Amino acid sequence: LKMSEQERILNLNVGILGHIDSGKTSLAKAISTQRSTASFDKSPQSQERGITLDLGFSALLLDLPQRFAGLPYDKLQFTFVDCPGHASLIKTIIGGAQIIDMMILVIDIQKGFQTQTAEGLVIGEIATDKLIVVINKIDLIEEANRQKEIEKMKVRIAKTLSTTKFSGSQILAVSANPNLNPNENSLVPSDELSKRKQGIGIGIEEFIRALVDTVEIPKRDASGPFLFEFDHCFQIKGQGTVLTGTVLSGSVSINQTFEIPALKLQKKVKSIQMFRRPVTTAKQGDRIGICVTQLDPSLLERGLAADVGKVITLSSAIVTVNKIKYYKFPLKNKSKLHITVGHETVMSKVHYFSSQNPDQRTFDMSSQYLHVEEVPANHPKEDQDKIPGTIFAVLELEKPITCPRDSLIIASRLETDIHLNTCRIAFSGKIVQPFDFSDPMTRKKLQIFKTKTREALIDRVQDERTLIGKNLFKKECDLSIVVGLKVTRSTDGSVGTIESAFGKTGKFKVYFQNGTTKNTDGTLTLNYKYFVFDKATVGRRLIQ
Repeated sequence: LKMSEQERILNLNVGILGHIDSGKTSLAKAISTQRSTASFDKSPQSQERGITLDLGFSALLLDLPQRFAGLPYDKLQFTFVDCPGHASLIKTIIGGAQIIDMMILVIDIQKGFQTQTAEGLVIGEIATDKLIVVINKIDLIEEANRQKEIEKMKVRIAKTLSTTKFSGSQILAVSANPNLNPNENSLVPSDELSKRKQGIGIGIEEFIRALVDTVEIPKRDASGPFLFEFDHCFQIKGQGTVLTGTVLSGSVSINQTFEIPALKLQKKVKSIQMFRRPVTTAKQGDRIGICVTQLDPSLLERGLAADVGKVITLSSAIVTVNKIKYYKFPLKNKSKLHITVGHETVMSKVHYFSSQNPDQRTFDMSSQYLHVEEVPANHPKEDQDKIPGTIFAVLELEKPITCPRDSLIIASRLETDIHLNTCRIAFSGKIVQPFDFSDPMTRKKLQIFKTKTREALIDRVQDERTLIGKNLFKKECDLSIVVGLKVTRSTDGSVGTIESAFGKTGKFKVYFQNGTTKNTDGTLTLNYKYFVFDKATVGRRLIQ
């Protein structure tokens, strides 16, 4: 294909997820017409172990469906992202899932939902709105019982999906890798036997039709800044170094200059290919290979490339928090989680906070927020008073990451024993603002408060409107921080204002505008807030 004849291709990125050995790679092989340099477990380690260890990419190129006639495309292409199913590779799975438009969830008919099937479903709910479920390996079920077993599995899957955003999604049954040498005495029908001998999977053609029927035109914007997430980097002798990945935003053309922020390098595009076809330009959503010169591929395997100056490097950030309902543990303030952004995963200490009402859904640095000591495991209704609004968090990253400003983040507990039947994905969210946590003055601007209550004794009454209190704080405390705050007297409910310190022994003067009882009975209650990141010893703010 000459570059002047470049076809206009509508590309959709489809993630294939499921438990290990559910047949994901076999399905990708069965439905693909094109393979990339990274597909079908080509690495020696994958072939040696017989499992998928990294993301694999392949494609199915079709004529544009008639219902899309009139749109500026000539072909429809599905780029399949074959994600590994082993529990220890969840970082790779999360990285791959963040570039998809829709998802295929593969389930072994003999095993049903397994731990990584469930985690794949959780990741799908975070990453996409469209799902097709594939029940695989149906050729392993006797023909006489097959349809009955398929229907039973469909009912079980539909029940599981009913509590997710994917309720009502299509569920199809296939055999992506049927036995090519079946027992001649088996009850396999002759037409099916013929397909097996040709290496054609059972139900594959029906599945491809369903996949095409599911397609909706995704929003693609070629006008934004160029952002490219690459997952493989290798050298071609005599040509240069190739970065293969997905265009996340904007577009790229031959001779365009971009930067690789992790290396602080700028490079010019020498050539572009889309599944071995040379093209002159590519846009948001396209899976491509970009060739550049004088780049050592050993310096990086995966990362970001972008228009110069369009990505940031963060050591901390403010993010939204959407707790995963299947995560069985509370989210404790200052605890550590693995934070994945694109293909990068780093440890982070997490500080939680909440808006003061449910209507405030966006972050505003000028607003005041409520400190959250713990997000409960299931966030029940009785905890709504403790967490009344939208939950945010400050991520204190152990090492910097490079990413776009509004990147999707996924927080996990990857150290959890992979043999436990439990979800490791804690929450998802988006970066809403970079934040320099290391700078005390910047921290102080973030107005996260805790509420406190203190009781004081009444030392003596000066007159009908004024009394002297004591034992509110330690004697050495600077009481100027409470001047102007109101206290309530326990005996009559009268409210007074702290006017000043009284002497140097920790006592203070309280004025009651409407008067108070002229005795020393009862206590004085002070309810106040203090800002958790305001560590100043002088001038620290207490408010009500």
